[in-house]
This record gives sequence, structure tokens and C-alpha cells, in this order.
Amino acid sequence: MYQSLELHEPTNQESNEESNPKLELALIILSYIFVILTFPLAVLCVFQVVAEYERAIIFRLGKMREEGVIGPGLCFVLPCVDSVVIVDLRTVSMNIPEQEVITRDSCSVSVGAVVIYHIEHPLFATLRVINYNDATHQLAASTLRTVLGQKSLSDIMTHRESIAKTMKEFLDRATDPWGIKVERVEIKEIRLPPQMQKAMAAEAEAEREAKAKLITAEGEILSAQKLKEASYDLENDPIAVQLRYLESLNSMIGENKQTVVFPVDLFQPLLK
Repeated sequence: MYQSLELHEPTNQESNEESNPKLELALIILSYIFVILTFPLAVLCVFQVVAEYERAIIFRLGKMREEGVIGPGLCFVLPCVDSVVIVDLRTVSMNIPEQEVITRDSCSVSVGAVVIYHIEHPLFATLRVINYNDATHQLAASTLRTVLGQKSLSDIMTHRESIAKTMKEFLDRATDPWGIKVERVEIKEIRLPPQMQKAMAAEAEAEREAKAKLITAEGEILSAQKLKEASYDLENDPIAVQLRYLESLNSMIGENKQTVVFPVDLFQPLLK
């Protein structure tokens, strides 16, 4: 399940610097004797429970034990000789605080993100990095600034998903040697300076006004065309003109006008 670490053959100098195997053996024997002499109280400190979502790596006198990754269940630990590192395999949601970023078009924005990941190889996460949580946090913040610095403001505002995907791929490659699997990256919030917010609001308002004027102008042009067509029809039909007059008079009466003037010429074509 877990990949083996690449080890190199020790040189003569490194071999000489290693601790004495006889001394190590003596310390281990003394630890066993201590456990026997303090039995059954020693039982409380020689067994450690590893939960289902955890894995344990035990170091004996600084060297990893042959079992490698242990768990879940009980593991045996010699007092004063063994040290245990517990690695949590559950998914972690890491909040990246807002980062001040200068975009490609020289705009200043503050952007926050969320990185979701889990430990895939506990051995790598223990032996290859001092603090994998802190290292992942610092790398994610740096990646966020780097990726956004290559984008324009409009790209950041309209292409959040593609930016998050780019960040995920970059982080996944960078953290793979640490045994970390990045599941997802989300761009959480984008903040603009107040001056830029006002400028963008004014620009949006100007665009809305321009569209409204364009629609009004198109309506007036269409209305003028219809009136022109109607004038041609009325010019060739005097009766229609008189009926139009009557409609106008009817609307005037409907507005509670007390005095209505009927032109004499209005009825002459009708009386013929």
C-alpha cells in the first residue's frame, strides 16, 4: 500500500558515526526489564490505541521500526526507547487567508481560498517534511499569489473554476512527495479596493444607461417607420383621416373635457 523510501548505502564515515549496536541492544533490554519489574502498571504505557482513521509510525532509538506504518488497533511501545508519531488520515479543510495580489493588468485585489486535502502516505508525510500542515498552508498561499498574478482582473472575476483547477493541479504535484493528496481548491472571496468598486459600479451604470438609450432609439426608429407607413395610407384615404379625428375627439371626451370643438370640415366628406 505504501511506497518504500529511497535509501542510499552509508559511507564508511557515516557508519562510524552510527550509534553502537551493543549500546542500543543494552538499552532495549533495560527497557524490557523495566516493563517486567513494573508489571502490571507498565501495561498502561506500553500499549497505544491507534484509531481507524489514524496510522502510527514507531521509532526505536531514532530509527523506524521494521513494521513501518501500524494501525488501526493496538501497538506495543517500549518506554524510554520508542517514540510514536500519529498521522490523521481524515480530510482536512484548510482556510487560506486573503492574499494581496497584483494582477497582470496592475490591479490590486485581495483573494482568499480553501484547500481540501488528506494524507495518502503517512510514511512520506512523517519522514519527508517537518510539518506537512504548515508546509501545505505556506505552499497554497504562495501558489495562490503566483497563479492570480498571471491573470487579469476580468479573468479572476469570471474564471474562478479554471483558476481553482490550475491551483489544484499545481499543489497536487508539489505535495505528492510529502504523501499528500489535494482533493479540491475553491476560490472563496475576492475583495476590490473601494475606489475600484466605485469605478466598476459607475462603469456598469454607464453600460446600463447606454443600453437603455439604444433600446429607446430603436423604438423611436420603429415608431417613425410605422407613422410613415400610416401617413401614406391616410393620404390616399380621406375617410380614414376623418375617422382618426373622431378617435382623437373621443379620447378628449374621455378625459372629462367640458368643451369639445368639432371642425366643420370634419363632417363634409361624410355628408357627401
